[in-house]
Amino acid sequence: MSLLQELQDRSGNQCELCSSKENLSIYEVPPISTGGVDGSLLACSVCVEQIENPEATDANHWRCLNDSMWSEFRAVKVVAWRMLHRVKKDGWSQDLLDMMYLEDEELRFAEATGDHLDESEKIIHRDVNGAILQAGDNVVLIKDLKVKGSSMVAKQGTAVRRISLDPENAKYIEGKVEGTQIVIITDYVKKMSEKE
Repeated sequence: MSLLQELQDRSGNQCELCSSKENLSIYEVPPISTGGVDGSLLACSVCVEQIENPEATDANHWRCLNDSMWSEFRAVKVVAWRMLHRVKKDGWSQDLLDMMYLEDEELRFAEATGDHLDESEKIIHRDVNGAILQAGDNVVLIKDLKVKGSSMVAKQGTAVRRISLDPENAKYIEGKVEGTQIVIITDYVKKMSEKE
């Protein structure tokens, strides 16, 4: 069974956030650590557009989270939590957040993108050229790096795909090199363009 079919079965073929039956697609929840059924949800184009473009957020649209925040599925709960935080200046969403409960692992996943922080609190990760790094970006190492605690050397020019960001330190990112998860200092990476 394909991922799309699994999500359609799980959701009853409707948006897992607002219940719309129009323009549905798979949305992989960033930072994409698992993908698959556990890291994805079925969402309509209206929800996806607002999730990916904070300026397009219509707080009233997200009143639908009153129901979907109780989902048993991690990806749905995480996106509901993030969107409720994004519109929390409208008092009703804070009431829902006060009722919502996430397990520790779910909360770490939800906080990983920093969506719950005000702009002044956000930690911005930048590559060697000053380009802003986002969770899920691909980067290239600009010099050979010795990996602490091992004999491994990550070679210059190595691509590190789908990085995750350290939520407490703007200089640290994580990614897999030769199958090993390592911490990398942002001064030694360059963001890859979409085409690379």
